[in-house]
Amino acid sequence: MPQGISIHVGLNGVDPDQYEGWDGKLNACEADANDMEAIAKGHGFETHKLLTAEATAEALTAAFDDAAGKLQSGDILLISYSGHGGQVPDTNGDEDDRMDETWVLYNRQVVDDELYAFWAKCAPGVRIALYSDSCHSGTVARGAVEAVGEDRVGQYRLKGMPDEYIQSVYQAHKDEYDAIQRSVPPLDSADVKASVILTSGCQDNQTSLDGDKNGLFTQNLLQVWNDGHFRGGYRTFHKKIAQAMPPWQSPNFFTVGAGPGKFATQHPFTV
Repeated sequence: MPQGISIHVGLNGVDPDQYEGWDGKLNACEADANDMEAIAKGHGFETHKLLTAEATAEALTAAFDDAAGKLQSGDILLISYSGHGGQVPDTNGDEDDRMDETWVLYNRQVVDDELYAFWAKCAPGVRIALYSDSCHSGTVARGAVEAVGEDRVGQYRLKGMPDEYIQSVYQAHKDEYDAIQRSVPPLDSADVKASVILTSGCQDNQTSLDGDKNGLFTQNLLQVWNDGHFRGGYRTFHKKIAQAMPPWQSPNFFTVGAGPGKFATQHPFTV
């Protein structure tokens, strides 16, 4: 029998002492993590959850490493992230636009290079299903990003670090972020033997919106999932979510590693 492990991350804010006074306030990211965990529990996953102050870079790294040590070929890792996306300058030359995208965790940003290095730790044949409800989430598993714009669209708050903080946070912690990238050598898809499917909140040149109950992407994911009544594979799941979204926030479907193969046709959240 295959085993399933899930990690759910939701941040309604960050430590302003680590982000030059910016608190990153959001409304519904913890609810997104809770709802995604509930689905995973109902489908037999061993679940782990990190909410706001618990969601440090160290805690996420420990959860990743623990999962990588347990998972074998045929097993599945489910990861959901809801929070801000950010950027730091690319210092190891692996991004065409010279910017790395990030998940904005409580005490520091996790650079996409770190995520990619984690996928490379997983055994061949492991399935990784990743849901990222954040700005710059289109190819957060590995890819280029555009700059963050205004921090709101109407009444909705954008899930992305504002431009001025992208610059000031990097400058204040330049040595740390540069050292992180030096510690993670550039990798290509051949280095990842697991099969990674990312279903994201938006394209790289778009922004994801927070909400009162759930983020807009997670809200529509839950509606399409329909308490498990959805029928189809990962590609169809993505298509149905995208059809429910407004044209200015288009969820992406992105693969890394060994290729999705039959994984893409499996029912989401199935161990």
